[in-house]
Amino acid sequence: MHEVTIKPEWIIRRPGGVALPRRVVDLLVKVHEHGSLASACKASGMSYRHAWDLLHEGELLFGETLVLMERGKGSSLTLLGEKLVWADRRIVARLSPMLDSLASELGAEIEKVLSAAPALLRIHASHGFSVQMLHNFLGAAHVPNELKYRNSLEAVVSLHNGDCDVAGFHVPLGEFEAPVLEHYGDWLTLGTQKIINIVTRRQGLMVAPGNPKEIYQIRDLARPDVHFINRQADSGTRLLFDLLLRREGIEPAQIKGYEQCEYTHAAVAAFVASGMADAGYGVETPARQFKLDFIPSQTERYCLMCNEKALATPAVQKMLEILRSEEYRTAVNQLPGYQTHESGTVIELDEAFKSLAAG
Repeated sequence: MHEVTIKPEWIIRRPGGVALPRRVVDLLVKVHEHGSLASACKASGMSYRHAWDLLHEGELLFGETLVLMERGKGSSLTLLGEKLVWADRRIVARLSPMLDSLASELGAEIEKVLSAAPALLRIHASHGFSVQMLHNFLGAAHVPNELKYRNSLEAVVSLHNGDCDVAGFHVPLGEFEAPVLEHYGDWLTLGTQKIINIVTRRQGLMVAPGNPKEIYQIRDLARPDVHFINRQADSGTRLLFDLLLRREGIEPAQIKGYEQCEYTHAAVAAFVASGMADAGYGVETPARQFKLDFIPSQTERYCLMCNEKALATPAVQKMLEILRSEEYRTAVNQLPGYQTHESGTVIELDEAFKSLAAG
């Protein structure tokens, strides 16, 4: 299967003027990461002279300095330079999952044209780092597959309606398992649908490094000095967060920023890291990637579900082989907050979720 990659690109210019060269922002990102212009040049394979020329172009466009140089102290970004870097990171975090999904769909369409009898493994799944890694492993193993990111409920409904072969969704362990499964209940079928274990992962509060606002628990979000960034209303993480609010007796209107939403965990982390919010709620991996503090709140199971008849197909058998492999488990276990949980084992719905057995 052909590999398709789509990358986000943004352009900034004065009306009718020349656009800011893309490499200016790339250079600013490297300066932010490495702490000096010289180290940024080395990391990007760029000459020092060319770097200065790029910075000069950017400063001519904005009429403002982008990088401050201090002898013996390296380089630091000005406020404008930081704004450009964080704009770039938020754009990538917000759009990359959507573009990855579109790239997978395009690759699948190409495969349908080129192959006489394509047998695509159709995966509809809530966005997650373990399922993205599975998609990469499937590609490396030459298993034709189409990954479409959907929220958990949409993925489960897609499987019920026959629009996909495998659905990826997440369910919290413990007290919130039953109400979340009730949310999916109309589309779950005991006996014919099977659960494929992958991972457990931690959800919690993402806050600025050092936690300057001293946000340690959900009720702290209701303080008037705290600004929150939420997930979209139909996401599984939003459902979990709303259940947490209900348990604490907190009304959404008490939380400043409750109605302001991002569509991925990484976008929430980038929003907090850029200083545009004091806290968000999501999985640990992007919090660590953006060097945020993380306060664990809930552990949940991210799993796949398929119909029993799909288990015998070559594509699903190859997927199970990958999930059970030491290579996949090692790669996933390196993700902060993720832990493979009997990855690749197939169990009954009511065995996976005891609240279904009790019901």
